[in-house]
Amino acid sequence: MIISDIVSLDRTECAVDCQSKKRIFEVISEIAVKQRPDLDIDTVLASMLNREKVGSTGIGNGIAIPHGRIEGINDIIAVVVTSEDPINFDAIDDKPVDIFFALLVPAEQTDAHLQTLSSIAQKLSDKSIVKALRKASTKDQIIAALH
Repeated sequence: MIISDIVSLDRTECAVDCQSKKRIFEVISEIAVKQRPDLDIDTVLASMLNREKVGSTGIGNGIAIPHGRIEGINDIIAVVVTSEDPINFDAIDDKPVDIFFALLVPAEQTDAHLQTLSSIAQKLSDKSIVKALRKASTKDQIIAALH
């Protein structure tokens, strides 16, 4: 999985003013639905919230990879958002999160979903990429950091 194949400028947002986990999920859902009107905002939000109930998708170092399975889509949809201020997220290291790499995946593609999560986690383990994402002040800079 090549990350640049699933990220796009129209599904990226920089320095969002958000104070809670639920609100960042709402922002991610709004961005996804704006670009994919075939999606239902409540379905997208519920899929991420339900997954989060299983355990936090905060992987540490201020990064979260929220994700949800969506019936009826054929391709992986990625939404990348940074928040202006870090958000309490119950991450594995108990640190707040300011980088969100959200994935909406076809309900039946379990293997592809796991491979994509692994690829993203590996990419975000690169300190120079994470530093560039945190310094980004535009959507273009976020996309450039991920390529």
